[in-house]
Amino acid sequence: MLGSHLGGCPVLKIIRTMRHVTALFFCCMMTLWSHGQTLCTQQLQHAIDSVYEAGGGRLTLTKGTYLTGGLMLRSGVELHLEEGSTLLGSTNPYDYQPISIAHSNDARNDNASMALLMADGAENISITGSGTIDGQGLQLALNIDSLHYTGERIDPNYNQRRQRPSETARPKLFFLYGCKNVTVEGVRLRNSANWGLSLHLCQQVQLQHLDIENRAYWNNDGIDLTDCQHVVVSDCRINSADDGVCLKSYHADSECYDVEIARCDIRSSASAVKFGTASWGGFRKVYVHDIKVSDTFRSAIAIESVDGAQIDSVLVERVEAHNTGNPIFMRLGQRAGNRKGSIKNIVIRDLTCQVPFGRPDEAYDLRGPEVDFFHNPFPSSICGIPGNCIENITLQDIRITYPGRATKGMAYIPLWRKSDVPEQIDKYPEFTMFGELPAWGFYLRHVRNITLKNVQLSLADDDFRPAIVEDDVENMLFLLDR
Repeated sequence: MLGSHLGGCPVLKIIRTMRHVTALFFCCMMTLWSHGQTLCTQQLQHAIDSVYEAGGGRLTLTKGTYLTGGLMLRSGVELHLEEGSTLLGSTNPYDYQPISIAHSNDARNDNASMALLMADGAENISITGSGTIDGQGLQLALNIDSLHYTGERIDPNYNQRRQRPSETARPKLFFLYGCKNVTVEGVRLRNSANWGLSLHLCQQVQLQHLDIENRAYWNNDGIDLTDCQHVVVSDCRINSADDGVCLKSYHADSECYDVEIARCDIRSSASAVKFGTASWGGFRKVYVHDIKVSDTFRSAIAIESVDGAQIDSVLVERVEAHNTGNPIFMRLGQRAGNRKGSIKNIVIRDLTCQVPFGRPDEAYDLRGPEVDFFHNPFPSSICGIPGNCIENITLQDIRITYPGRATKGMAYIPLWRKSDVPEQIDKYPEFTMFGELPAWGFYLRHVRNITLKNVQLSLADDDFRPAIVEDDVENMLFLLDR
């Protein structure tokens, strides 16, 4: 017995059987605490450290609610949440401290390095079970906001235009940095003040059978994989107020490599599966398949290199998207000075999408930002920039229904003026970035070697624009099975 009562929170006993260590928490119940002011952070961290020091094993949270600030996971430790257990994030901003990642070669620091659950260079770590991890993100973010305005805790990067604390000031639900052999399986993940699962420079990762609802506040991505390698994300349900599954590359000398995203059900007020926006190193050998997308404001599939990333060897297949604002968006830009990226060898096949006339994310409290100009419905777009083309693209067995209802009175770009569409070389990538477009189905620009095989585009109502418009496209092949 390590202790009977620590800080008013009855805690644990440790059972050693061979090399397996299990810590059982019995009474750390929310009902014992007054207004959530008594935390289990110290006791939980002590238990994690004890299991680590004993050589590794499982730490089990039994039925109950455990209020805690940020916790650091250790090598060889499995955190197991039984059914009925909830790890509840504190709403006090002072209960979270960032990981020191001074050894990183990414000096931009444009997102939080603190979270409810953290790990730094750990190996063989697991978070399993059928319990819940809830970050109480809305109240935590509002408390951070209040401390900024009272002057007690100034956020130097506060977003004045959007009137909210910056992403550097708000804890994530998970932040795992430089870890190997990571498993997160079965748990319910809820309500971050920032991104949900954030893994940075991790290898050998399994994220399976997760139920993620992250729509409490802004920047509520579901899963973010930054320069991670050998990753499987499978059989997850994701409902997020920002991107569902997002691959990022912050390091010019690294990349997301050998990533599989399979059998996920994604709903998002941004994009369902996205490469970028941070795109410095690369994305290579990525396989996305058997994905269902619904009620998603932006793109079902977005592939973006705008900071110099090399994107190569991507296969996307068997995607069903309903009530989704944009089926496919590929963008090769150049916003990071002279760094030129590339997008090549991309196959998207067996994709079905229905695009509505109005907002597909209308039911969200936090909806994607409105565009500030009049426009007709946007097509899918695949766009490079002058002198740097997207290459070797195959679209096969694609079925998309667009809403139509475009009118010349709303906006009109005739084909003889298609060169007036702005290039937007150094702008943030988004399917609305070019303004009004002269096509209703696909807009293709600065592309080399593209094959469209069995691409079926249909309209729910009339549209005066042509289905496909190309500008600076070489070697475009249309094929139909007979």
